[in-house]
Amino acid sequence: QVQLVESGGGLVQAGGSLRLSCAASGRAFSRYAMGWFRQAPGKEREFVAAISWSSVNIYYVDSVKGRFTISRDNAKNTVYLQMNSLKPEDTAVYYCASTGVVADLTDKSQYDYWGQGTQVTVSS
Repeated sequence: QVQLVESGGGLVQAGGSLRLSCAASGRAFSRYAMGWFRQAPGKEREFVAAISWSSVNIYYVDSVKGRFTISRDNAKNTVYLQMNSLKPEDTAVYYCASTGVVADLTDKSQYDYWGQGTQVTVSS
């Protein structure tokens, strides 16, 4: 059984920054790719960023490129999402997820374990 626990969400003004963390336990973290997704009220869960087990391959949705940075520390079994220049449209519940499949890290159906989510609210 894999457990993923997100933290770091909160309320921030537009232009501000937050750093999300996702702590993993239960299986060899370093062998699995990790992703961040988000879901705003009334919308589908969407891909935000993903990182391969080695950190060689990193992907972002276009709307966050240049503002968000995903990283991981395999020694700490943790993946991070640094979010800068936040906008009101970034408001959502943010989820981390893990997968052993590497075909398409932007596809949420490829992920088999999910965290409970952390709320990010950006005020204008």
